[in-house]
Amino acid sequence: MKLSRTQESGTWMILIHAKFHVPLKKRNHKYMKKTTYFLAALLGLSIQIASAQVKKGSVLIKNATVLTITNGTLENSDVLVQDGIIKKVGQNINAPKDVTTIDGTGKYLMPGIIDAHSHLGLDVVNEATAPIVAEVRMKDVVNPFEVGIYRALAGGVTISHAMHGSANVIGGQNATLKHRWGSTDPADIIMQDAPRTIKFALGENPTRVHGRGNGIQPRTRMGVEGILRNGFNEAIQYKKAWDEYNSASSQKNSKALPPVHNERLQILSDILDGKIIIHCHSYRADEIYMLINVARDFGITKLVFQHTNEGFKVAPEIAEYTMGASVFADWWAYKFEVYYSTAYNAAILTENGAITSINSDDAELIRHLYHEAAKTQRYGGMTDDQALSMITINPAKQLGIDEKVGSIEEGKQGDLVLFEGHPLSSYAVPQMTFVDGVKYFDIKEDADDQRLKISPTQMVEEVTISTDHEDRCMQGTESLFETTNSLFLLNQ
Repeated sequence: MKLSRTQESGTWMILIHAKFHVPLKKRNHKYMKKTTYFLAALLGLSIQIASAQVKKGSVLIKNATVLTITNGTLENSDVLVQDGIIKKVGQNINAPKDVTTIDGTGKYLMPGIIDAHSHLGLDVVNEATAPIVAEVRMKDVVNPFEVGIYRALAGGVTISHAMHGSANVIGGQNATLKHRWGSTDPADIIMQDAPRTIKFALGENPTRVHGRGNGIQPRTRMGVEGILRNGFNEAIQYKKAWDEYNSASSQKNSKALPPVHNERLQILSDILDGKIIIHCHSYRADEIYMLINVARDFGITKLVFQHTNEGFKVAPEIAEYTMGASVFADWWAYKFEVYYSTAYNAAILTENGAITSINSDDAELIRHLYHEAAKTQRYGGMTDDQALSMITINPAKQLGIDEKVGSIEEGKQGDLVLFEGHPLSSYAVPQMTFVDGVKYFDIKEDADDQRLKISPTQMVEEVTISTDHEDRCMQGTESLFETTNSLFLLNQ
């Protein structure tokens, strides 16, 4: 018997390498029963080792104003987390033995903030070589050393959705990250129990990169739709070929040969089968409605729109046919297709019944998403619970993890943030942030320099106000835009 780490998940599993040299006549029921018990014990041990791969903490926070999100506000209440799970929510809870108690008097406790659109912790963002690159995976390029993860914790963000960029019509598979700062293993900060998601993109980004940048389809918004429909139709034929093979191979004396495996088409097949949630970069109402129609034609229901600046124009359709929209609070007009928008977008979507979240798409903005949520009260008059839902339970629903996180409820994971001041106040300051009951940020106790990996040649980090695509959807495609701009100037 030996311990071995699986390449796919990064968890520890027990592999059994043993030969039982027992004569056949001695392999009686009693012996087989003992063997069964032995293997069951090994299986239980392997599960324990896998679950122990990441730290689970225990903490009791007392006398805080608890913003549960789903069950109202509880005054002077306590929250007990044991082994990473919220065990009790109420008043006069006593701390079990060896559980740290934190006095939350005068402070506000809310669920950890969730960013449904981020590129945090990724070494690369775009595989800009083809309109469809569904086979690439962001979890393979997660960088646990990126100090932005800690800075996000300082803003109360416990989970981010690390997405492929928007250079492709169908981009790569995303990774949902838990901000377990301090780990040096990428597998430890990936939320292994989160559903699979994938990035799509509409509009100018894929048409500029491929049509104008590389001279291939899509060059227009019509071409984007063509790529989508052709890709899914190919996936249907791929699924059909495998279904026919599986049926034939089950027959006696079958000589059927399996189709050649195609990872790209397999991923598209999984989308059609509802195994992967689409998160689609979008701005204009016409293209949003186009993708809704494409999804309906192919029976796809797991679809979330990202950015969605003109979502207010098609809010009822988004509410009826999709898992909602993740929007900017008030970013627009930074390019022509984003010119027509409104800061009332989130409120209009919400009032029409669409699940709505507010995202950052930015390594700096992620640090104050609670301020972004507060803007919905200025623009739309959202209630406290509605506003805070947009950075907690709503993005959790869009990522398919709402049964685990996104609200303070017994049985959910202990992702919490303790605020000085109400989170929707412009004066709010996060004090402590917990992931799975483990404190990863403490404004009073943490050292000033929290970097895990420090460049020996860089004494002080350079601070600049950037207008390029760093930490954004089009990171790594600047050269293609330069080519496009040069061609544009030559044609004047």
